[in-house]
Amino acid sequence: MPKTKKRKKAKPVKAAKHGKAAKHGKAAKHGKAAKHGKAAKAAKLVKPEKEKKEVAGKYEPIRKILEEQRATLIREAMAAINSTMNPELETYSDPGDQASAESDRNFFIRLKEREQKLIKKMELALEQIKNGTFGICEVCGKEIGIKRLKARPVATLCIECKTDAEKEEKARNL
Repeated sequence: MPKTKKRKKAKPVKAAKHGKAAKHGKAAKHGKAAKHGKAAKAAKLVKPEKEKKEVAGKYEPIRKILEEQRATLIREAMAAINSTMNPELETYSDPGDQASAESDRNFFIRLKEREQKLIKKMELALEQIKNGTFGICEVCGKEIGIKRLKARPVATLCIECKTDAEKEEKARNL
């Protein structure tokens, strides 16, 4: 009696949270991931080249704003690095003055860390404009209003979802 080969069942693809699969929607072709999660949303966000160009043209003013702001932040960061690379030897006769200077330095470092995060968000937004996925809410998938994007070009949530998120955050902090 001839042996028959058993077919192996295809394993469902898990939802990808990061990386190329999530960005291009590859993980959301089969299984549970196609129905739920970020990979499913990413699959919906993949657009044909024609649509990408239309979206990029629509958001051209915002792209320019983002690039200008990014260039300004990078220029300021480079100036700050240059000034801290050649520090003058500071000596303080009073411990209060030394503590104040240290506090100022710590504040400056926190500001630079926030700027660094903002630059990363700007780079992500520029990449989304290039890919044709810019201006879509991460939560509900609806288009983010152009007024909101002009006011906050790195916004990833529509005004309704952002309002809900802020209400939830406020409720958790009470």
